[in-house]
Amino acid sequence: MQFVNSVKKFLVSEDGPTAVEYAVMLALIVIVCLTAIGTIGTNANAKFNEAATALQ
Repeated sequence: MQFVNSVKKFLVSEDGPTAVEYAVMLALIVIVCLTAIGTIGTNANAKFNEAATALQ
């Protein structure tokens, strides 16, 4: 019962929405970073394969 009351208090206070906003921003930043890393990795792999083919 005490846990439920503390969750209610957290959601009613201004900290609840702020924490949710930060969580959404963090999720978006992580998605952008993973997409960028994936794209850079794919491009780098293509360039290394191109160089390996040219050296043969």
